[in-house]
Amino acid sequence: MSTAKFDEGRLAQVLVAPIISEKATSVGEKHNQVLFKVLQDATKPEIKAAVELMFKVEVAAVQVVNTKGKTKRFGGRIGRRDHVRKAYVSLKPGQELNFSGEAA
Repeated sequence: MSTAKFDEGRLAQVLVAPIISEKATSVGEKHNQVLFKVLQDATKPEIKAAVELMFKVEVAAVQVVNTKGKTKRFGGRIGRRDHVRKAYVSLKPGQELNFSGEAA
């Protein structure tokens, strides 16, 4: 595993939350991928190491998407949602991640 280069405390913080939505489910079934919300400054190797460490699975690849936060009105004020960085984590064939036993 590639966890030797990274600090375990940092890796524990890299994955913010799993993304559970219709799109995430269909991508998961089609391409054997799992979606995570990750820290804004997380790198692909860090994300890979974190998933392998936390879930004891083998990761084939990681793709990352940066989404800008939408501008929204809160009453009379204008605010903005936070920017989000999503990681599409491809698992090697035969590997599986299951969140049903965990609180999301």
